[in-house]
Parts: sequence; C-alpha cells; structure tokens
Amino acid sequence: MPLSPEQLAEIEAQRAQSQQTRRVVAPGMEDHLYTAHPVLDHGFVRVIDYMGDDAAICQAARVSYGKGTKSVQNDEGLIRYLMRHWHSTPFEMCEIKLHVKLPVFVARQWIRHRTANVNEYSARYSILDREFYIPAPEHVAAQSEINNQGRGSALEGAEAARVLEMLKADSARCYDNYEAMISQDGQQGLARELARMNLPANVYTQWYWKVDLHNLFHFLRLRADAHAQYEIRVYAEAMCAIVADWVPFAYRAFEDYRLGAVNLSAQMVETLRRMLKGEDVTQENSGLSAREWREFEAVIREG
Repeated sequence: MPLSPEQLAEIEAQRAQSQQTRRVVAPGMEDHLYTAHPVLDHGFVRVIDYMGDDAAICQAARVSYGKGTKSVQNDEGLIRYLMRHWHSTPFEMCEIKLHVKLPVFVARQWIRHRTANVNEYSARYSILDREFYIPAPEHVAAQSEINNQGRGSALEGAEAARVLEMLKADSARCYDNYEAMISQDGQQGLARELARMNLPANVYTQWYWKVDLHNLFHFLRLRADAHAQYEIRVYAEAMCAIVADWVPFAYRAFEDYRLGAVNLSAQMVETLRRMLKGEDVTQENSGLSAREWREFEAVIREG
C-alpha cells in the first residue's frame, strides 16, 4: 500500500490531535481513527468519522419500544433480541464514514449498495495515479464450470504467467496513452473528463463512503460471505474487524444471526422436522423443488 510521505504525515497529524467532546466515544473505534488498513496491492480502508456505539442502539430501541424491552436484562441481550427479530431502526442510529481506495471494477460492485452517501475522487478535475490492481498468482483463476458468476481453480505455470503479463502490459499501455492524451507539452491536450475513459477497470479510485450500521451489516452479510468475489470480500473482512471493535455486542449478534446464516423456508423446516423424526425423506416426497432440495442438502452438509 504505497502511501506517500505526505499522506503518512497527514495521518500521523490527524491521529496526534485530541479534542474534548461531550458525545459518547467508542474506545475500540478511537484506536482505528484515520489509520489506513491495507487491502489488496494498493488499496486501503480507513475510518474518518463515526457516531454512536452499542449503547446508542439500546437507547434508540428503548425510546422506540418503551416498556416492551423491560424483560431484557442487559444491553447485549437487547441487541441480540433486536438482531434476532430483524429490527432495523435502532442499528440505523450508528454511522461510520470511511475513506476507501479500491479498483474501479470493485467500486462498480460496491456502488450497487445504494443505501449510503458517496463522494468519489473526480477524474474530471484530477489525474488518476498510475496504480492498478494486479492479482497475486494464487488469485488468477479460470472461469468456474458450475458458477457462471465466479472463478474456479487457479491457473498454473505458463498460462498464469501469460495472463499476468497481459494484465500488466495492457494497464501500462492504457495509462501511457492516457498521459499522452492530456499532455500539455506543446499540445492542446484532450479534456481529462474524456481521457479517463481510456483507463482500464483495474485502475484505483478513492471515495468517502458514509453508511449507517444497519445498512453496513447488510453490505457485510453479502460481501464478507465466502461466496463473494475475493477482491471485494477482502475489503468487507477489513471492515468487519473495524466494526467488531466499534460495536462488539452488535457485531457478535451479527455474526451469530446474519453472517453466514441460511434462511430456511417453512417447507424446509417441515422437511427437517420429518428427518429428525426418522422418516425417509426424499426430494420427491418432501414437497421441495429440485433447486430447494439442493439448497436444503447443502444446509444439512454444512450444518
């Protein structure tokens, strides 16, 4: 993660400052503030600001539900109840603002999560750095034979070397032409907003991304899943580590009830009940479709 000396100095200056405040702070999150956590070859995630903590979730829930929460004896128990029963608004009381550096093709996946505020580095006004994501050899893989959206086994030997060389050469050539098009050395030069279209999707961009905890958990449930694309999953995993320090009660509940969890239909639950009673259940007599049966078998194998 090649941060410039100026960027490192700015981060150190930010981390050295201390402000008095009457608002609640989360000690675990204070340790993360401004620090750049490296991701991929040139990317990072760092916390710029945040609001709220586990107690803020409970405070909001008790305002919302009043006496209905009096049977819950502690904050962690209340948070687990809220997570287990799919309440959302108490978790929206916490927010986080992140500075993320990521490849453009990862950003295009990320931006599909529309419940956030985003401000991206503008290549209309500034010139993008010569930084590209080049996957490590173990992540250069063939198309999966069973999953049209994913990758299969890693390429090896000469084939892996051939692909990596093409990625590096194409990236360098595109950037060389990008620079040449906007050159001011005796030329009028092409507008930056047009020249940027020549850059490949593995060039790095940056943005500030602000989201509430409820929608962040939704993002992490999908993107930290083992089936998510590796290049976005590693960002989600870095964010999981940050969130675990920020709101530990809420994150433990999220791990237990959301992350990696499987939702069973009523018919699947009934099928499981019959199997536990010792009945000989097949796809034909279960009432499940072929697709549902495959999903049900996967749950049984993994469970």
